[in-house]
Amino acid sequence: MVAPTDGALDRAATRTPRRRLAVWLRRVTRTGAVRTLGPFVPIVVLWWLAAELEVFPAAFFVGPDAVLTEFLDLMRKGVLPGYLSDSLTRLAYGIGFGLLIGLPMGFLVAMSAWARRLTWPLLLFFQAIADIAWLPIVIVWFGFSLTAVTFVIVYTIVFPLVLAVVSGVEQVPQELVRAARSLGAGRFRVFVEVIVPGALPAVAGGIRTGLGYGWRALIAAEIIVGTSGVGFMMFDARRVGDVSEVFLGMIVLGVLWYAMDALVLAPFERATVERWGMVRQVEAGR
Repeated sequence: MVAPTDGALDRAATRTPRRRLAVWLRRVTRTGAVRTLGPFVPIVVLWWLAAELEVFPAAFFVGPDAVLTEFLDLMRKGVLPGYLSDSLTRLAYGIGFGLLIGLPMGFLVAMSAWARRLTWPLLLFFQAIADIAWLPIVIVWFGFSLTAVTFVIVYTIVFPLVLAVVSGVEQVPQELVRAARSLGAGRFRVFVEVIVPGALPAVAGGIRTGLGYGWRALIAAEIIVGTSGVGFMMFDARRVGDVSEVFLGMIVLGVLWYAMDALVLAPFERATVERWGMVRQVEAGR
């Protein structure tokens, strides 16, 4: 057996701390906090540098410290919690009515040939009209009210959801439907036990997309129609020239949507695909 030389021992000794450091870095970078907040660190640093170096005039561009001060001030006064509560209430109304309308309509259009022939041109027509285009007539109809904002959110959610449901139903293999019918399943049982589970992955994706559109429609409606809410806060701050409040509103919107998507929508979509994604597995095995 050959004894290791002094040089080999020195190289092994230097490698060991490096390996430990590499293992530690891999473990740290795999944690949820680092993966979530890590990508934002360079953006915040660049933002801070741009503000400190006055790349843009201070009246038009503020740094993270000014936004943080504005956040603490609005929280202390209770202004920001009140605006957030109003925005989330409007969003909840819009989501509720949007799902109640979009899901049944989507399955009706997907399952009925006459309903599809009758409504498909209308769906494509209204899908092409942006939600903002409805705001002038909505103001005439409902005024500056919760109903006006809810109408815009529901309109924005319904059409992507209907199209996603139709796409999901079309992806269900007809072999599964025929197999269920050959085993004696009636139309209702085929719908509940074959069509709905097979379409759920696409439906989950449609809900996630529709709610994203609804969130943006909420802010746009609050800017134009609303008398409170985060969108109104940003528009009112622009009117008085408070740039830090505008920046704060943008950050709050991003944080809220990221939290909703990461904690609710993404797990829901992932769990739905894992639970009901057997249709794709069956197709892959053929």
